[in-house]
Amino acid sequence: MKKLFAEFFGTYWLVFGGCGSALFAAGIPDLGIGFAGVSLAFGLTVLTMAYAVGHISGGHFNPAVSFGLWAGGRFEAKELVPYIVAQCVGAIAAAGTLFMILSGKTGFAIDNTKAGAFATNGYDAFSPDGYSMMSAFMAEFVLTLFFLLIILGATDKFANGKFAGVAIGLGLTLIHLVSIPITNTSVNPARSTSQALFTQGEPLMQLWLFWVAPILGAIVAGFIYKNLLQDNE
Repeated sequence: MKKLFAEFFGTYWLVFGGCGSALFAAGIPDLGIGFAGVSLAFGLTVLTMAYAVGHISGGHFNPAVSFGLWAGGRFEAKELVPYIVAQCVGAIAAAGTLFMILSGKTGFAIDNTKAGAFATNGYDAFSPDGYSMMSAFMAEFVLTLFFLLIILGATDKFANGKFAGVAIGLGLTLIHLVSIPITNTSVNPARSTSQALFTQGEPLMQLWLFWVAPILGAIVAGFIYKNLLQDNE
């Protein structure tokens, strides 16, 4: 049960800190943090929670990560569903908190006809810079694949585990620097689900891609690391 609470709080912090930075701080004229600031915020959420609760649950905070670790032989299949439920509940709770805070702002309303509404992910007209479904799928697949390679490598028994959280957090920062203009960056089905549920409309209809592409990328990464990169001696 402690593992599930750790995943809940870790994913809550990821969504609250990452999406919150996009919603509250990114667009303020002259003082906003922009894409780079949001990218760093997402990386910092994972870095901080990796050290805070990673020793309890392994610090997944992401259904794709759980699938990738399973494919890499680091996680038991029987734990997949409980972890994913805890992650999604944590993400939705964070999105609810963000919604409540934003509701206190004069004139607040979610316009679900615009790209990135309430920090949602999307493609075609709902991509921040107008990227197609195929481009979005490829970006999410490749970036999640490399995110899992970073995680699997940094946490390998032969790696320096003390710095794993730093590598993983910076890896997620880099991923956001690349892909915010493409999909508003998911690589995390729980993060995408939480925002889409509050936005509804087309962002919710497009949610399937932000489950399928990251999970497929993560599973491929798990098999690649296990069979091509991992030293079993």
